[in-house]
Amino acid sequence: MSFNIKTIIRRMMPLFILTAFLIAAVILIGTKQAPEQKADEAPLPVIDVTQVEQQTVSLNLPSYGVVTPKYKTQLVTEVQGRMLSISANFVAGGVVKKGDELAVIEPSDYEADLMQAQASLAQAEAALEEERAKGEVAKNDWKGYDGGVPPELGLRLPQLKQEQANVKFQQAALARAQRNLERTVIRAPFDGIIKARNVDLGQYVTLGTNLGELYDTQIAEVRLPLSNNDLAYLESVDNPDTDVSLSADLAGKTITWHGQIIRSEGVIDAENRMVYLVAEIKDPYLRKQRDEGQLPLKYGTFVTAVIKGRTVSGIVKLPRHLVRNNQVTVVNNDNSIELRDVNIVKSDLENVYIKDSLADGERISLTNLTNAENGQIVKILGEQSNSSQDDATEISDAEQLANAGAQ
Repeated sequence: MSFNIKTIIRRMMPLFILTAFLIAAVILIGTKQAPEQKADEAPLPVIDVTQVEQQTVSLNLPSYGVVTPKYKTQLVTEVQGRMLSISANFVAGGVVKKGDELAVIEPSDYEADLMQAQASLAQAEAALEEERAKGEVAKNDWKGYDGGVPPELGLRLPQLKQEQANVKFQQAALARAQRNLERTVIRAPFDGIIKARNVDLGQYVTLGTNLGELYDTQIAEVRLPLSNNDLAYLESVDNPDTDVSLSADLAGKTITWHGQIIRSEGVIDAENRMVYLVAEIKDPYLRKQRDEGQLPLKYGTFVTAVIKGRTVSGIVKLPRHLVRNNQVTVVNNDNSIELRDVNIVKSDLENVYIKDSLADGERISLTNLTNAENGQIVKILGEQSNSSQDDATEISDAEQLANAGAQ
């Protein structure tokens, strides 16, 4: 009997052990403490900021235009004849000075006309002297008579006036012949550059033949278009006397020239609704003075212009991408965000000019925040964090180090 009990106990032992383990597991599960529940915290966005600095700036106006001469003329003939000679400088691109000889028309016919006019004048002057002598003789003859005042015809006064008029006529003919002879030589009317030449050596030209075109090199002009709204940034709309900077790419580098706005055309263009200002640049070809590295401003050059506008104080200049829907992202002292409406007085391709909206020292976000909201807390790049969570983490780390040293 005892044998059977021992056998049964031995065979039931695995069941007892399994039951004990199950009971222990139930006890452990029932006494297990639930882990501390912590809400998931979204990380603070990290942004970069810039400080506001108010400035006194000139509200400059961008524009563009093509350089043209202030004066240009068509060289035309005032006499006719065959082209006897042409100057080496009378070619497209030739630079000439005032009074330089450009071409000569065959003068022989005009030299003959001059000699004929000189002879005719000499004859008229001789006839005048003869008539004066006859008048003196007639005057002396009338002195022997007591018939009263002699008549003008008796003193030959009408004949004298006729000879005087004839002398004046011949003097005018001589002056005309001299001018025609001088006009056989074509001279430059001012310092300039030859734009084109339309005649060749030996060609017969008539009155009014276009010999070529000459551009003045003393003063250049540029017509600069502005919108009607841009005129508000000028010191004076009617008399826009202000500086202008012109730039163009020449010889592989950007060259700048300085000029002056001298007038407004005063008419709104019907096609593009723009108003044109005229800039003047003196000595564009540097014929009077040329500094080292300076290049001439050639006619036909396309230039970009910056026109100096009104000077305004209290202006904050920001890059265009920082202003969206007339708002900027201001970061307050507690690192909260404020979407602030701003007063934009002017904008260009790169910057926005703001007035009476931002104070000195305020911080503007340089980072583009997606779905930014008023009151949102952010972290500033490079700024030490003082949050309670970071402080607790630092304290816990310090306690663990202290316990490890005590053991």
